[in-house]
Amino acid sequence: MFKPLRTRPYLDTRFQLLDEHGAGAPYAGLVYELVDREGQVHHGYLDGTGAGKVGRHIAGPVTVLFRQAHDRSRAVYSRLMDRKHYPHRITELQVRAEQTRWLDTVGKRTPVRPVHIDNDADYFQVEVRHLVEHVSHLPPLVDSPYPPACSAPGITLASGRYTVLEVRPLRALCPLLSTDPQFCALNLYQLALMATLSDCPFGHSRGRPRARSVSEELSMGDWQVSPGQAKSWYPLYEDVAYSSRLEIVPFDPVLYPANDPHSGSAQETPATVHFRDDIHLGREGPDVQTFVTHNHEVMVIAVRGTCSWTDFLRDVDARQVPFVEGRGNVHCGFYTAARQACTFVEAYMDKFHAGQPVLICGHSLGGAVALVLAQMLRLRRSCEVQLYTYGAPRAADATFVSAAQGLLHQRMVNHNDAIPSVPGSWMSTRLSAYGAGALMTFTSVPEGFGVFVAGLNHLLGEPYQHHGTLRHFMPVEFAQGQVSHVLWEPLSDTVTQHALSLAVLEQKSAVPEPDGPLEQLVEIGQQFMVDSYIPSCWAVLRRSQQAQQARCSLVTEREVLFVDQALEHQAQQLRLKYREEMARTGSSFEVQVQTMNLLMREMGNVHQTRKQLYKLRFKVPSQADVFGCFALHPEALAQSLVRWEAHSESSRIDQLAMAPVDELLEDSLSWGHMLA
Repeated sequence: MFKPLRTRPYLDTRFQLLDEHGAGAPYAGLVYELVDREGQVHHGYLDGTGAGKVGRHIAGPVTVLFRQAHDRSRAVYSRLMDRKHYPHRITELQVRAEQTRWLDTVGKRTPVRPVHIDNDADYFQVEVRHLVEHVSHLPPLVDSPYPPACSAPGITLASGRYTVLEVRPLRALCPLLSTDPQFCALNLYQLALMATLSDCPFGHSRGRPRARSVSEELSMGDWQVSPGQAKSWYPLYEDVAYSSRLEIVPFDPVLYPANDPHSGSAQETPATVHFRDDIHLGREGPDVQTFVTHNHEVMVIAVRGTCSWTDFLRDVDARQVPFVEGRGNVHCGFYTAARQACTFVEAYMDKFHAGQPVLICGHSLGGAVALVLAQMLRLRRSCEVQLYTYGAPRAADATFVSAAQGLLHQRMVNHNDAIPSVPGSWMSTRLSAYGAGALMTFTSVPEGFGVFVAGLNHLLGEPYQHHGTLRHFMPVEFAQGQVSHVLWEPLSDTVTQHALSLAVLEQKSAVPEPDGPLEQLVEIGQQFMVDSYIPSCWAVLRRSQQAQQARCSLVTEREVLFVDQALEHQAQQLRLKYREEMARTGSSFEVQVQTMNLLMREMGNVHQTRKQLYKLRFKVPSQADVFGCFALHPEALAQSLVRWEAHSESSRIDQLAMAPVDELLEDSLSWGHMLA
């Protein structure tokens, strides 16, 4: 006797995709795929509310998946999908999710179930990577209080149930970087942070392990820090679609043959693509690290020197060698490192450069290497390059500097940093050569204006020259501990060579006075970015921002009077010293003439420096002077500033970042002096 077959129940399974604001419209029209437990595939389209269903299917759990590729209608995505190296498998679901916004501005998932969702519905907080097949190019999962049951790929839905899938927006925070050619305070600060990069965690176990020495334990991994660092510094970020972020390439040995572990030493990982830490200035090393990343708008290259100045002076070849790619001669050690960095960077550009402007930054030794690298790229790639350096030493001769005039280079120097005075002809000069006529201390001047050493630079034919527009950060210290700053372009050696002049004075004042080449006697101390240049750049940004909002000049009358009075005292004492040198007897005629010429040059430089100061008095910064091209995008800029200033460290009260109290000094000069 035969029993009738039991009919298997067919139930409706419904689901809906929502963004974090409860809207399903962003996902309307997407093609979805449902796979039941017997392997039968069902296709459909999400309706106008982001909902889908399978009307009649075998009972049991089903898996929902989205395979529909983006149609390449948007250039940003088509470039990523069609490029030769590391093409992305971008779905239409990803593109839709990138257009939605976080409910929580910091990107955290909602801690409680939204009240608008039916209590009988299943509710899960999902991400795009839960619902698509290829995920290596997508961000890692974040913690969620309502995680889904995953079947990789896809999400398992209970049969006969209504399931709500709240899709996390695919957004990213991208550092604000202006691509306008003009200088702006924003880039000065942002690229100072980028120039501090020393290593990058790429988030994948297949990346190269990082051996840490005792000295590297002072580092937090990403930032080389001073042992005394006490403050935090935050970039200004823009909320962008995930595909518009500064990219780290994906790692997937199945999709990308370059990631194949069987390739041995030729295997590529995100670390080897974006980062190189084995660049040498000489025979020993490593001494220089280079990091590169990009998006569709800009390519960013950060160069950082890692060897100590003692090792640099002892081990690195300081000869000048021809700059083969162009004109002039360059420092052999910097050139050696720049050529290695250029090989690495050009390999990256061959893969990913599509005409974007290139922003290069470097600190200390890395700044000198970055200069040579930037000129190489200009000549070899004919690309638009901007360079920001911080405390960079000299790297090349006058011919190279002249040939590189078309390179946009903002050269930031701290007043107390001696490294920009290296290398120089003074290094091989014996201390005893600086006699009474060559070294003078000024009276009735504030700290920072007190010493001039004639002969630190030759009158003519100095072998190494600086390139770029000087941005000299000088603290202005008033009475009662009040301090502000001036960012300017002084020409006076008393200002620009302040740190080195002080070091020479200390050696001349020692008892007994030592003798020997200055490079053996003068200690060139390392200035860490996080307690020197980054605070200075932050102060410039805050001060510029305040001046722009108040529609006032970058320097106040009080600062102009204070600095100008110091320069006037210097000029008077230089003239007196010049007359004394004319009347001096007992010294050789050649030495006497040389000293007089050096004093005359400094008098002229002081005069020109005062003119530079007067120009600042009437310069009111525009929003473009502060924020570059983001002045044209006020809404995005405002959102970024709100996020940045939410950190108390970003908006703290600091005298160095503020205009001084607007009051006359007790011994201030009259307006008649200023007019004269």
